Amino acid sequence: MNLLEAMRIYVRVVERGSISGAARDLGIGQPAVSERIERLEKFLGCQLLLRNARTFKCTPEGIIFHERSKSVLGAVEQALAEVANDEQIVKGTIRIAAPHCFGETILPEGLKRVRETYPRLDIELVLNDKIADLVTEGVDISFRLGPLGDGAYIAWPLGQVRRLLVASPDYLLRHAAIDTPSQLAEHNFIRVKGTFDANQLPLALDSAIVDSVPIRTTIKTTHWRPMYEMVIAGVGMGVLEEPAATAAIEAGRLVRVLPDYEVPALALNLLIRPQRPVPARVRKIVETLKMFVAETFEHRENAEV
Repeated sequence: MNLLEAMRIYVRVVERGSISGAARDLGIGQPAVSERIERLEKFLGCQLLLRNARTFKCTPEGIIFHERSKSVLGAVEQALAEVANDEQIVKGTIRIAAPHCFGETILPEGLKRVRETYPRLDIELVLNDKIADLVTEGVDISFRLGPLGDGAYIAWPLGQVRRLLVASPDYLLRHAAIDTPSQLAEHNFIRVKGTFDANQLPLALDSAIVDSVPIRTTIKTTHWRPMYEMVIAGVGMGVLEEPAATAAIEAGRLVRVLPDYEVPALALNLLIRPQRPVPARVRKIVETLKMFVAETFEHRENAEV
């Protein structure tokens, strides 16, 4: 039996809390994962997991073996990192999570750079606007916009993503002029579920937060793209993350509404699991992604000057 491989499988099963979830992460069949765990238990001479029809929990021995296995696997990866080159270290599959808009507009170019740097690496991109625990979801690296939320992680702040209140020129021609924030309540507002749920829009003027102003939501969606298309089509106005709005603004298809005011930006952070030391391949991918985001933000700031 390949003991190290069995330990990797066991650790992923425990962290995912699901044999089927671990099987998907590892790219092997669920029966194969179950068979590896059973062989591992037979080899150790003790039961690691107490199973029932739908779930399992670790035995006391299983808890100890999980912690020791993580330490052993970390030490193995560290030893390999000290004697191997980058291409040998950064291989296999890495799971990266990101919010929808950031993951669809900015991140693809970053993943292209990662693949060009580490051609033996396979990437699985998971897009979700909900805050998910890295361990539970079986994710190695996660981009997170806004509040970090609860859970265990190591986080690096990457900057802020601006948000712009926009409408199409056609919409503004067909509706009453907007000169003050209080007039927004007279207009059709399109938003993504989970944002501005109280029908209040926070605005800042000269870096001072203004009292939130009321808005009238006429369409609510679960994804930024339908909102974008409807705002472009003149159905209403909405708030878009700057990377999604820039091209349309430059083309004249969108214009900023109340441009003297700012919708508060969202903090962008890069998260990994709380591992010490950080696995070498994760560390190198994080370094590549951090550099990419910094260069992207710098380029956008220079373009505005």
